Amino acid sequence: MTPPRAPRRHGRGGVILRLLTLARPARWRLGLAVLFGVLALGSGVGLMATSAWLISRAAQHPPVLLLMVAIVAVRAFGIGRGVFRYVERLVGHDATFRVLADLRARVYERLERLAPGGLPSVRDGDLLNRLVADVDAVQDLFLRVLLPCTVAAVVGGASVGLAWTLLPSAGAVLLCTLLLAGVVAPWLSARTARRAEHRTTDLRASLTAHVVDTLQGAPELIAYGAAPSHLAEATRLDRDFTRASARSATTAGAGAALSALAGGLAVWGSLAVGVPAVRSGALDGVLLAVVVLLPLAAFEVVAGLPLAAQYLERVRRSATRMFTVLDTPEPIKDPVRPASLPAPPYTLKVENLQAHWTPKAPLALDDISLDLTPGRRCAIVGPSGSGKTTLTAVLLRFLEPSSGRTTLNGTDLNAFTADDVRRVVGLCAQDAHLFDSTIGENVRLARPTATEGELREALRRARLLDWIDALPQGLDTRVGEHGAQVSGGQRQRIALARALLADFPILLLDEPAEHLDIATADALTADLLTATEGRTTLLVTHRLTGLDAVDEIIVLDKGHVADRGTHTELTSRPGLYKSLWHHETTAEPSTI
Repeated sequence: MTPPRAPRRHGRGGVILRLLTLARPARWRLGLAVLFGVLALGSGVGLMATSAWLISRAAQHPPVLLLMVAIVAVRAFGIGRGVFRYVERLVGHDATFRVLADLRARVYERLERLAPGGLPSVRDGDLLNRLVADVDAVQDLFLRVLLPCTVAAVVGGASVGLAWTLLPSAGAVLLCTLLLAGVVAPWLSARTARRAEHRTTDLRASLTAHVVDTLQGAPELIAYGAAPSHLAEATRLDRDFTRASARSATTAGAGAALSALAGGLAVWGSLAVGVPAVRSGALDGVLLAVVVLLPLAAFEVVAGLPLAAQYLERVRRSATRMFTVLDTPEPIKDPVRPASLPAPPYTLKVENLQAHWTPKAPLALDDISLDLTPGRRCAIVGPSGSGKTTLTAVLLRFLEPSSGRTTLNGTDLNAFTADDVRRVVGLCAQDAHLFDSTIGENVRLARPTATEGELREALRRARLLDWIDALPQGLDTRVGEHGAQVSGGQRQRIALARALLADFPILLLDEPAEHLDIATADALTADLLTATEGRTTLLVTHRLTGLDAVDEIIVLDKGHVADRGTHTELTSRPGLYKSLWHHETTAEPSTI
């Protein structure tokens, strides 16, 4: 098998460029947001400059008609500032949310393609953080970095041009102070924030993962007295995250302080060059107020740039984590020109199969062969770690085999898309998920168009119908989160009913009796074998009771076939199966 391609690595600038590439469909909306942002802040600068001139000129008591244009301009700038700001926020957020929706869909689709074989070492909480928090952080690139920086460059340049036109020395003062507040202060903020933002992002991910793990394992943690230590660890992570966030806030405060200092220097510098210019006649006295007050409005456009630099570091770090998911190679590659599914009935054949989960890991399966002809039922048994679940992953095209051949009606499974294979080969897993909804909706998930009669038939075959009919709300009974309102056996039977309703031609049952008590597990196994009679079935189980009903039993040990045959044959000769059967029957005589 070709080794998986390593995830793509980006420089710090490459991550941002890639985000901008992904945002290309929304570029016109983002451009429109920049335009209205320029108009909004430009109206603020115009309002300040016009107001300063109007007040100075009015102090000379000219005829009121000479002031009318300025009065109307003040009104227009005042109204326009609010209107343009509203439109800019509306358009900017609309464009950003469109980009976020596309990114979140990309990450989710990628996770769907990677699971379960491509995510063996990633914690659930960390995946949740990448899908939610890291994608959400990307919005800051557009709303708090690109938009204010672009607007600041345009409006700041126009302000410097206006000041330079009135008094070149005042324009030079404004230019230098704007560069100090808009370039130097953000650069310093970015350098000091880089390490803090790196740690903040990592701590946020660790805290989220730890909280999710703690909540999911709360019953076991409480039962074994481990809850206090897990809560203490959560407290420690939260404390470290708070400290890292505080350091980030300190950096932001320092940048804001430097920006405010630069604004004050601009006003005093403009006054220092403006007063001599008025005395020498180089500047009209009425325009002195414009030259001095213009920096107050101009510095509004750069006031948020030090914080924008911090947001840029946060976006870069979150985007790197997000792109790690997007660039993780898929464990399964669909063919460029997939073959069409053959007509039923289906025969699934495995020949000399080898497989492992990662290229450097030892083989989980070695030289495995089996033949599932139509209607044939086989059982895969063996100790934990013998490769039973790995075999189901290969048959479902969740995992690419290292060597060997797996065929469907004589055609290699690799010739079909993974989705097509899963239309023929279905799974009822040991940890089948139940949604916090009704029994009927959880079962109908397999076939939303199923009639109530088909639904009830699937439940009857799963030995659930009598119990459901006795419930006050029947099929509308809610099962709770993860099926918390039903027993373990009922949860597995609901999952079985879902699989039966889907009517897969070939059904894989992966440890369906896991986590159940002995009596419930044996009863469920018997019902599974009854419900799947006449259907091509592969039962993966560690329980041996009831396996006399299957056509063949394959015993795995450390990835190899240790023995195979019927229940009668295997119990009549020495071997691993006989040892397991002896252990099960002598340890649980009441369940035979």
